[in-house]
Amino acid sequence: MRSKISQRFIFSLMMLSAVSNINAQDITITVNASGEKKPISPYIYGRNNSFGDAYNSSNASTAINLFKEAGLKMARENGGNNATKYNWRKKITSHPDWYNNVYDRNWDGISQLVENQAPGTQVMWAFQLLGKVASTKNNNFNDWAYNQSKWWEGCNQNLAGGGVANSSGGTKASNEGNPALYTEVWPADSTTAILNRWFGQGGLGLKKENFRYWNMDNEPDIWSGTHDDVMPTQISADGFMTKYFEVAKKARSLFPGIKLCGPVVTNEWQWYKYGSETLKINGRYYSWLEYFIKRVADEEKATGIRLLDVLDIHWYPGESSDAEVVQLHRIFYDKNYVYPGANGIKTINGGWDTSQTKEYIFNRIESWLNTHFGPDHGIGLGMSESGINSSNPNVNAVLYASILGTFANNGVELYTPWSWKTGMWETLHLFSRYSQPYNIPAASSNENTLSGYASISADNDSMTVMIVNRDLTVSKTVKVNLNGFTARNGSHATLQLSALPGSETFISHTQNNLNKSTVTVNNNSFTITVPKLSTTAVLVASATTSVQDITDPNNAPILFPNPASDVLNIRFPTISRINIHARIFTIDGKLISSEILPTQGLDQVQLNTHHLSNGVYFIGLEEKGITKYSYFSIKKR
Repeated sequence: MRSKISQRFIFSLMMLSAVSNINAQDITITVNASGEKKPISPYIYGRNNSFGDAYNSSNASTAINLFKEAGLKMARENGGNNATKYNWRKKITSHPDWYNNVYDRNWDGISQLVENQAPGTQVMWAFQLLGKVASTKNNNFNDWAYNQSKWWEGCNQNLAGGGVANSSGGTKASNEGNPALYTEVWPADSTTAILNRWFGQGGLGLKKENFRYWNMDNEPDIWSGTHDDVMPTQISADGFMTKYFEVAKKARSLFPGIKLCGPVVTNEWQWYKYGSETLKINGRYYSWLEYFIKRVADEEKATGIRLLDVLDIHWYPGESSDAEVVQLHRIFYDKNYVYPGANGIKTINGGWDTSQTKEYIFNRIESWLNTHFGPDHGIGLGMSESGINSSNPNVNAVLYASILGTFANNGVELYTPWSWKTGMWETLHLFSRYSQPYNIPAASSNENTLSGYASISADNDSMTVMIVNRDLTVSKTVKVNLNGFTARNGSHATLQLSALPGSETFISHTQNNLNKSTVTVNNNSFTITVPKLSTTAVLVASATTSVQDITDPNNAPILFPNPASDVLNIRFPTISRINIHARIFTIDGKLISSEILPTQGLDQVQLNTHHLSNGVYFIGLEEKGITKYSYFSIKKR
């Protein structure tokens, strides 16, 4: 009897062990450094309303320093819906979600702030296409006397201009305010004249290259809802295209290098359907995005004027369960992913088809662009707003990491999330600071659960492999094979985000929640165990990495102080025109850190060296594929 019990006990242990092994099953990631090598746009490392909030803050310098430390490269500052009725001459706008009250907004001041304090940051603004903008603050609704400016369900009633509030709430006022009392007509010449004010002779003297991206207004497909005070009936798709073409042509003539981003469409359900309108050309039904693409392509062919540079969409998924949220990145590329919230796609053919559940939106957009513009169209993909319905910082971090990796894989040009949750600063810093400039293919044997996103330097001497584990409950053991790349055998640095607390942990490049460790590479392969809901960066150096002194001292950056302690200053012989990739090596050639320095437009930058121990180090500074090496020492006081 005792023997049987023992046997059963042993068998139970064996079964538990087997289950445990299944849960922690090995996954293989294969990186192909010989595959297609595509530049990663730095503008996917973006955010909405960063500097605008800082401009109105008493701690602007602290906030701006956090942006720079996190590696923020793109800032969309136009305010979304609040851009549509912005009057740049008077520096005021009408707030559609707050009674249409008119308030101050200073795009001039925000732009000057960014250029002076964060010159390497690209800033996105917006043109006004609707045709009406704010004119005066004199006819605002007295929200303080009404409800002490509290947010309530009736705050989007149209009460500016003498309206009477509906005391029962809702969206409709008892008496609508008169928009003529707080708005004025705003033609295309007025909206584009801001370019002359900023960049023209006698203007503010801002640098065009820092303000290349411009939204073609914001979410025009729902203007009758968001701006019903001045557009109670939704503008037709054709009517919007007429406005779009007029503004785009004038903007291009004033600023040939501008990046026009449109149609800035609202959300997934509006990607395919423009309100209740049936969009037909020569008897064929078109979804809204394809209609927009075709109309722009036809107009460009007829006029010879480039009218679209970035196809810009918004994305606000409704899913809130952790299991669904961590899979949402798949709607952009995965042709096999059945998306539970796929509503818009069901209208793509004009009716309602419940069998349509697979989005793969980037693939569809690329197909439409190729069809109407040709394969060499050069039009980028962008997402200037997105949201996350999760309060779990680890879920937020993993989804954001998955999106950044997916966007790098698909060559997305810009990404500026609207909803910003705990866990995102940490993830932005990890990707922006430690990814290499070029994306290369990486495939996982269990892509739905765990992905690898790989990037490589211009001269192929260092690689970063981002490993994202989406499993909600268990860690994963991962074997990574590096094909087409000869890695140095031995120890390589890892940086990991996991088990994030509910409160924000990112303070700076040196004060954050990154867990630093190492992994051993042998014969171009390594094995690592990654926790549940985690992102791990593995920094791999090539076996052929050569560390050598700069041979031309007259063209060399100056490093000071040397020896350094916590900060190393780098002064360049000329103004840097692009951001520079900095890699630090030990004296024997081991790569210990890799990051992109925001040096565009600067001749000097600071590099944090707080994490370095006393000793001598080599630094490689890469610009346009050319790396220059020098050495410095660390001596802590």
